[in-house]
Amino acid sequence: MSKELPLTETTFYILLALRHPNHGYGIILEVEELTGNRVVLGAGTLYGAINTLIKKRWIKLFSEDLESRKKKEYILTQQGKEAFETEVIRLKELVDISKIMGDINGKI
Repeated sequence: MSKELPLTETTFYILLALRHPNHGYGIILEVEELTGNRVVLGAGTLYGAINTLIKKRWIKLFSEDLESRKKKEYILTQQGKEAFETEVIRLKELVDISKIMGDINGKI
């Protein structure tokens, strides 16, 4: 998995939005809300990423509503959770190191 990391920001937020079952439009809205509209996912970007994440087995189809425009919900797999948790640890380490360096330089 180490060659799969670090995650792109887009992938990070998609995985975060899939900690519970969510459909494409729900992912877009949640990412916008989480980032204060700083990250806005286009449909092409989102569904390309979803297909990649399914191939990696980081997410899976949770449900499909055949009567409602084939709305599909996705959710993290165990592999996806592990990738996400590994990335969170990596990011925390970066923040911790920057705080130490800031303390040394009196800037943070």
